[in-house]
Amino acid sequence: MFKTANVGSTDRIIRFVAGAILIALPFVTAISGALSWILPVVGIVLILTGLVRFCPAYRLLGVRTCPAPTVGN
Repeated sequence: MFKTANVGSTDRIIRFVAGAILIALPFVTAISGALSWILPVVGIVLILTGLVRFCPAYRLLGVRTCPAPTVGN
């Protein structure tokens, strides 16, 4: 379904934590306006990219935070 994974374990944890914080931020602070909608959307994207272990931006930039897949077995 997705391309080869390019998001490593540590990166996934950081994405989950940052995503959860961005989703919760408008509810626990006085953030309002467009930012109150943008932050949760960015948080959801971070969590989704952590779940599927693929980040399109990393692909464009040539970044990989996980080990390269091994060929054969």
